[in-house]
Amino acid sequence: MTKPYTAEALSWGHGPALFEMFLEPTCPFSGKAFNKLDGLLAQAGPDRITVKIRLQSQPWHMFSGVVIRAILAASTLPEGKAAAKAVMKAVADHREEFEFEHHAGGPNMDATPAQIVTRLEAYSGIALADAFALPELQAEVKWHAKYARQNGIHVSPTFMVNGLIDPKLSSGDSVETWVSHLLT
Repeated sequence: MTKPYTAEALSWGHGPALFEMFLEPTCPFSGKAFNKLDGLLAQAGPDRITVKIRLQSQPWHMFSGVVIRAILAASTLPEGKAAAKAVMKAVADHREEFEFEHHAGGPNMDATPAQIVTRLEAYSGIALADAFALPELQAEVKWHAKYARQNGIHVSPTFMVNGLIDPKLSSGDSVETWVSHLLT
């Protein structure tokens, strides 16, 4: 049984400082940023910050749309954001299974969307296929694209602090740098 999706499904913490991470899950730099989520929440404190992941599809990452839909599908399951987080972690940890070599070739040339979903299920332990087929997910995929465009986001990762893009932040920054920047 699935539940309706809302953009808040990919939100952690409940503090007043808002940190939005625009991530393309198969991008290595986005994976690097995603892997800092738990450390960021632990160091800053979930009562001081709210972290929201916004999914930023990019056409040069050939399975971007499939992977993003799978993450959103996971968020509709009873495990909600924990399931979505597990799928994002699976992609970050096994990126080469969801990407093309040089964005144009390699073993994934013969992979189908169904095979990608099966890989995500195997790596994450989350049953995605039924939720992936939900027609209402199309609206959610479009919401993420529209929200990014409305905010001038074109690449990932991009970070917004309290509603404003912050070009000073990058995936290469330490968690400590992020925390000091967010809480000053």
